[in-house]
Amino acid sequence: MTSAKKSHIDLEQRLLLTGMGSFDWDLDSGELDLDSSALVLLDLLPDEFPGVAEYLEGRVPPEEAVRISYAVTEAVTTGIDLYGLYFRVRHRDGSTHLCHARGRILRDEENRAVRAVGVVRTAVNDATELAATDPREERRQGIALMVQGTTEALSRAVTVDDVVAVLSGASGLDRFAADGLVLGLVDGEDLKLIALVGQTMQALDELKLHKVDEQLPLAEAVLTRQPRFVGSLPDLGSRYTRLGPYIEHMELDSAAFLPLVAQDRAIGGLALFYRGRKEFTDADRNLCIGLSGIVAQSLQRAMLFDEERDLAKSLQATMLPRDIPAVTDSEVAVRYHAAWGGREVGGDFYDVITLPRGRIGVVVGDVQGHDTHAAAIMGQLRIALRAFAGEGHPPATVLSRTSRFLAELDTERFATCTYAQFDPATGIVRAVRAGHLPPLVRHVNGRVGVPRVRGGLPLGLATEFGMEDYPEVRLDLVPGETLVLCTDGLVEDAGLDLDTGIQNLAEVLAAGPERAEDLADHLSRALWKRWGSSDDVALLVLRRLPDPGTLQEPRIHRYVHQADPEGLADARAALREHLASWGLGAVADDVEVAAGELLVNALVHTDGGAILTLEVLTGPPRRVRLWVKDRSSTRPRMGSPVETATSGRGLLLVEAVTTRWGVEPRGEGKAVWCEFAVPEA
Repeated sequence: MTSAKKSHIDLEQRLLLTGMGSFDWDLDSGELDLDSSALVLLDLLPDEFPGVAEYLEGRVPPEEAVRISYAVTEAVTTGIDLYGLYFRVRHRDGSTHLCHARGRILRDEENRAVRAVGVVRTAVNDATELAATDPREERRQGIALMVQGTTEALSRAVTVDDVVAVLSGASGLDRFAADGLVLGLVDGEDLKLIALVGQTMQALDELKLHKVDEQLPLAEAVLTRQPRFVGSLPDLGSRYTRLGPYIEHMELDSAAFLPLVAQDRAIGGLALFYRGRKEFTDADRNLCIGLSGIVAQSLQRAMLFDEERDLAKSLQATMLPRDIPAVTDSEVAVRYHAAWGGREVGGDFYDVITLPRGRIGVVVGDVQGHDTHAAAIMGQLRIALRAFAGEGHPPATVLSRTSRFLAELDTERFATCTYAQFDPATGIVRAVRAGHLPPLVRHVNGRVGVPRVRGGLPLGLATEFGMEDYPEVRLDLVPGETLVLCTDGLVEDAGLDLDTGIQNLAEVLAAGPERAEDLADHLSRALWKRWGSSDDVALLVLRRLPDPGTLQEPRIHRYVHQADPEGLADARAALREHLASWGLGAVADDVEVAAGELLVNALVHTDGGAILTLEVLTGPPRRVRLWVKDRSSTRPRMGSPVETATSGRGLLLVEAVTTRWGVEPRGEGKAVWCEFAVPEA
């Protein structure tokens, strides 16, 4: 008995003894865990299997790999999650054995298929199983599965990049039962290779761009629109001298060069390379030609889609503002991100508008829909809103007129937006909402708030229902604070409610960098890509530059919200911290007492928050001045409380701990100030 025959008998006995093994296949990473029995069934040694599914190409023939891939894909897409199939395994001695696999698809919390687990067993003793796997029937089924699998995969491809991903993905070669694949597209007079798939295909990288009429087999197939099947690839080297060195390096035996023809026009070429094949039967030729037709139709559809998308993106780019005006003592950064997939065009928009008296208008909005019609409506709406704002109207009037404009257009679309007027000199922001997300404000201490900006109905709908009133809310940005406006694509995800999305945005905003441009990039990276980028995003960041004063006369600002229980304590702590850093800790107690009394008066007796400013005056004499500004024009009055009174002593305390104090009227409210003499060192 020869050693080869004895080895084969030993393997058969091991298979009979082993019987069944198990597997665990990670569908995302391709990692495959096989137990010792499964390794025996596949004739693999533990130290030679690296744990990835692609390594089984040497044991599982390509047509069998197609059947396995199709069975798993069908279980994933149908939701049944159970599958079973027979497949042949080629052992290292060249013999072929029949196996049977039964598996189950495991899914995560989002119902996404992540793993396939199951058992694989030998079927060498089952005559019924062997009879059921007639080679001709197996081949017929394999061809049908290849065509069906390729058609289904390409039917979901929208762009040219999607088509390339299908052909160059993990199952790309298996779909064609090939060992190498080259895809080229006609670009003017050139043939541009856009996909090189296979272990040795990168050798053709130098030929990625060449003339269509150049003496190369794929170019000739495209030029003549006739397929060419080569049973001996090395023989091509004598005719195509430029291709000769590449053929030797690729170490392949045969190839099919196929033109991609759509609408009676050659749009590219597909080359399939094989190892171990010496001839092409009529069935092989018909299969290759049929598959190339499927690829050609998918590419033609994808190319038309890409052209339409590029046109739509160009249209949208012209509708968004090209330049953002400079704003005094402030930074403005804007971002627009198109949704990944689809036409990458929608109705999201932003704008920064120069207004009378040095003010600016900032707006972020979203027209219903994700198509070219939404983009066209967006362009008209943005121009109308800019015109109404530029006339100097209050924010509420701007939105009501814009709503009327949208209602009069020949469209059923509505739009949401947030519009605000900002005065860089005072930091006053007047904001209105039309069915849109509220703005967010990051304060100097890093805390993020979501101001209560009452909203009205979306633009268009407000006019249709006769409800064009948009309540206006005043916000105050002190130096160093940042206002953020965005569309819902930055906060919405299928598994999250809107409040959770806004909370996520607030957390990312709090941890972001200071500069407006850096912060806009930070938000885009952290959130837009996190949600899978399924929606458009318009983002606007407005930051009022810090006002630290000078080295000799430093200054800080804080805004204390009326409904923020922690704001008062934070403000008093900030005063003490800065006075200590300036070397003025001697007056910290008095400053903290006065600040507490003035802030409480402002928060209790006025309608809104208060702005706290602390500055050092070099003098002489050197002094510390504290300002508390609020929106009420009513002057505070010194009380005369009786001994048993529990209130009314605030200004008495202020007078007692300060050198002097007073009240100044402001355009919108007043400012109470007090000074503290700094003891000489």
